[in-house]
Amino acid sequence: MMKSKKNGLKQWFGLAMLTVLMLTLAACGSKSSDGGAQGDSTASQEGEMQQIKVASSLSAMVDMMEAIKPVLEKDGIQLEIVSVSDNIQPNEALKNKEVDANFFQHKVFMEQYNENNDANLVMVTPIYHIIYGGYSKKYNSIEELPEGATIGIPNDPANIGRSLAMFAENGMITLKDGVGMDALQSDITGNPKNYKFKEVDLLMLGRAYDDVDMVTLYPAYASPLGLTPKDAIVTETLDEEFAISLVAREDNKDSEAIQKLAAALTSDEARKFIEENHKDTMIPAF
Repeated sequence: MMKSKKNGLKQWFGLAMLTVLMLTLAACGSKSSDGGAQGDSTASQEGEMQQIKVASSLSAMVDMMEAIKPVLEKDGIQLEIVSVSDNIQPNEALKNKEVDANFFQHKVFMEQYNENNDANLVMVTPIYHIIYGGYSKKYNSIEELPEGATIGIPNDPANIGRSLAMFAENGMITLKDGVGMDALQSDITGNPKNYKFKEVDLLMLGRAYDDVDMVTLYPAYASPLGLTPKDAIVTETLDEEFAISLVAREDNKDSEAIQKLAAALTSDEARKFIEENHKDTMIPAF
């Protein structure tokens, strides 16, 4: 009887130990499995490309971003370029957080947008200067422009001021003291040859080339007309305020992705792109 009882205890103890062992193994297996999955997920996140969206409106800027994509990919950044057809959408999209940055404008244009739209866009870094100038189909110099000549200029305040400042710098007109790049036509104090300044939408100025005596154009709008800055009869002195720049928002300007994008756009590859493709129209600002 005692022997049978002892055998029963041994069997019970053996089963209990086996159960504990199986539970332990199951727990270890579960922990190992969970730990492995979590480890894979973390590794996947660490190796995952960061996405960044940048809006631009001109082909030269889009092409430049395409050229620096490999630089960004090495840095773990996947760039999506959002092409738009005007100069309003890039800032609207950035303000509304539909994109992370834009690349199409200068500081003065950005600041006027902020002021008029209660926005907080900020310049991250200047990328390149473009040579802004006046072009004429009829005359070879500003001295040849006749009395009362009609001159086409952009109709947005930033570029009105830029145009008038360029004309003043070249002795065509005089402006009120201190107005600088904020000048409007009402700030003209001297106009010896009675030039008429016709304000036209920036995107339409190329069409005005045939109709006016001189028109002010950015290289991107002069190029379809077969013109380069060498053909301009008046140009401006370069000013960093008018350098085409990378623009972001106050809340994301210091993010890793934006800073890596800024580094790529001011890299040796970016400089090479400018020198090989746009040496007549772009001057690196870095």
